[in-house]
Amino acid sequence: MKVLLCPLSSGGFLYPATAAALELHRRGHDVTLFAPGAAGRAAAAAGIAVLPSATDGAPHAFDVSRWFRDGASQYRVVREAARALRPDVVVTSVLCPGALLAAETLDLPAVVLGLACHLWPYAEGAPGGGGGDADSEDREWRLTETLRHYQALREELGLRIPEPRAAARQLYGAAFLLRGHPDLERPGAVLPSGVGHVGPLWWEPPAGGAGGAGDDEGGEGGEGAALAAHLDRVGKPVVYVHLGRTFGGESLWRWIDEAFTGTGLQAVVELARTPDRAPAPGSDVITVRRPRMGDLLARAEAVVGNGTSAPVLGALLHGKPLLLRPNGGEQRLLAAACLRAGVAAPLPERPAESEALVRAVADPRLRTAVGALEAALAQAKSAAAAAQVIEEAAR
Repeated sequence: MKVLLCPLSSGGFLYPATAAALELHRRGHDVTLFAPGAAGRAAAAAGIAVLPSATDGAPHAFDVSRWFRDGASQYRVVREAARALRPDVVVTSVLCPGALLAAETLDLPAVVLGLACHLWPYAEGAPGGGGGDADSEDREWRLTETLRHYQALREELGLRIPEPRAAARQLYGAAFLLRGHPDLERPGAVLPSGVGHVGPLWWEPPAGGAGGAGDDEGGEGGEGAALAAHLDRVGKPVVYVHLGRTFGGESLWRWIDEAFTGTGLQAVVELARTPDRAPAPGSDVITVRRPRMGDLLARAEAVVGNGTSAPVLGALLHGKPLLLRPNGGEQRLLAAACLRAGVAAPLPERPAESEALVRAVADPRLRTAVGALEAALAQAKSAAAAAQVIEEAAR
């Protein structure tokens, strides 16, 4: 079987696709992956054919921040690769309308890798499907906006415009794989046909330069060793903070500066896709941009963030309680899901009261719920589950 994987190029989308690619390759399939950086080097070292995610002619085809602007270039890149490679199935990320339409026009099945929980409406008429509340309205709005961009791309490419219900179904591809667990969905909710959980598909570039990654990317030498030495010198318990986009909301920086200045805690702040920002003078805060978070999650006492899939799943897989303050994007629905499941607490409003953070981290109910979901996610065998779905779609 030939598989073409074309995920968005940021780690939260690229790494799960790499996990699936490695498992498919292990099963003996002919696998090609669009992948930049450390993920591309690791995949190539494993024997997977790797294509660049950015070219002179299509520099933003797989850029998540431009998913609704560069669908046409993504369509052309994926269509060209698929016509040359003749895959049996295309695997892509949610928010990749160009890849979906390329697969459609070549009559290829497409499997979509989603996020940690379902963000669009649940099955109509099913128990738990909701209706009329803020959660349901948010899901409807999110689907409507996604469909608007999808239909606009179809028009730009000169493709037939289906009616909204049929177009919504096309967004799921032949199968739509969620990377969380049913406990992160609304109680009693029924997922639409073809949508299911496979588990986290957790993967990060190898530490210490394996697969061609440098020490600054791996975490066992270079900057990784320097960071570990710094945390040891400070000697305070570590909180891992992962910044998500603010979407016009409030940044966590004011809270960070106060919570880790003159208190009993220190923070490692992953800037991710947010702008550079120096911590407040005298604070026990260090900022990083790293392609892997697992070593820091293993060391942390808790994880603070806005509620995006990668740090939430990473925290749960490492048994760490979450403290969340969402803004936009997936953050509101996923943060609400984590609060319902008992694996997260709202971020304390008064950051200067660090004891409130310590109490939340030590809450035995939170710890128990996190441990239960950690075990469930670890048992999911998600790479194998995803590979099986992809194999079935190709048939």
